[in-house]
Amino acid sequence: MFILVVNAGSSSLKYQLFDMDTEQVLCKGLCEKISETEETGAASYTRLCDNKKYSDNERLRTHTDAAMKMINMLLSSEYGVIKSLNEISAVGHRIVNGGKWLIKPVLVNDSVKADLNKCIGNAPVHTKAHIMGLNACIESMPDIPQVLVIDTDFHSTMPAKAYTYPIDKTVRERYTIRRYGFHGTSHRYVSAKAIEYLGGKAQGTKIVTCHLGNGSSIGAVKDGKIVDTSMGFTPLEGVIMGTRCGSVDPAIIPFIMEKENIPADKMGDWMNKQCGFYGMCGASDLRDVADKINAGDEEAKLALDILAYQIQKYIGSYTAAMDGIDALVFTAGIGENNVQLREMICENMDFFGIKLDKEKNRIARTLPEPADISAPSSRVRIYVIPTNEELVIARDTLSVALKDKD
Repeated sequence: MFILVVNAGSSSLKYQLFDMDTEQVLCKGLCEKISETEETGAASYTRLCDNKKYSDNERLRTHTDAAMKMINMLLSSEYGVIKSLNEISAVGHRIVNGGKWLIKPVLVNDSVKADLNKCIGNAPVHTKAHIMGLNACIESMPDIPQVLVIDTDFHSTMPAKAYTYPIDKTVRERYTIRRYGFHGTSHRYVSAKAIEYLGGKAQGTKIVTCHLGNGSSIGAVKDGKIVDTSMGFTPLEGVIMGTRCGSVDPAIIPFIMEKENIPADKMGDWMNKQCGFYGMCGASDLRDVADKINAGDEEAKLALDILAYQIQKYIGSYTAAMDGIDALVFTAGIGENNVQLREMICENMDFFGIKLDKEKNRIARTLPEPADISAPSSRVRIYVIPTNEELVIARDTLSVALKDKD
């Protein structure tokens, strides 16, 4: 069975085509810097197949454009790996937040699509991207099962003291306002890998997982289950991100709205798309931020310092919440690739038993799994684990598709 996995992020669309008999990846692609407004140049598209790389800089303004690019490449006479979309048994879509309506992996129908639209308020940037990708796939593959795999599923084990916001109970319950958490498939995958490296038994393990990308979140995983996470009701909460401000004093928001005469709907867009790294130094991609730092941009350097400092604070607070830490995991685009940021985060963490081996950190991507970059004297294992959200989604999609056939 061939399973196509579509992972539409806030500014990217990743996909992988799996042969689930072997869980082999037949091909994969990445569309990044998708934007209707950014004037930083064309979006980039990269495709890998049989160790052959294809790339171009076609302008991709929406996730619909990116999804159609994906479909065209799958069928390409020169670069394609299938002759017909009917060879695909099912398509799995990553959904960052299903709210109270979508909890577990589910087969798409009209009711499910309606529920997905209800989730836009919880994660506006992501959910709109999901819907565009989903609709493009339904239009191109109307007879092929589409499955939603929900990121918030893994975070459902948080205790009430972690997910409850101390606001008026009536309002909180009326609108189901709570911490949902995001990047669940990633935290689920890398924490399971870390448990495997620590001996294979989840019970008794205490792990902090750092999913660091254009959107970033930190997770506290105790006994194999999430007990707290940095993102909240929406993916806006937490650390500074590519275009998102992360957690700020709530009183700042009405203050700016009044001073700048910004309506509520525009304010949400502003916080999600015009803040973070982009708002501070004009670049949302950390690679571009690094270029600015090298060119002497002090605001870019400050933005990176803020990110490292905030992550350190989350590690400290989650270590306290779990009464200890056995492993610290870095994953996702920035977490896996940014040597400097990992070093900054692990600096001056001796009190927690976190000590980095700088040489291992420098060559982390060349180390065999597990990529353990801990110093010999470190009491905490420090791992760089490439995330595999797509494999998690493919497995869940296959399970739902097979159940539907039964």
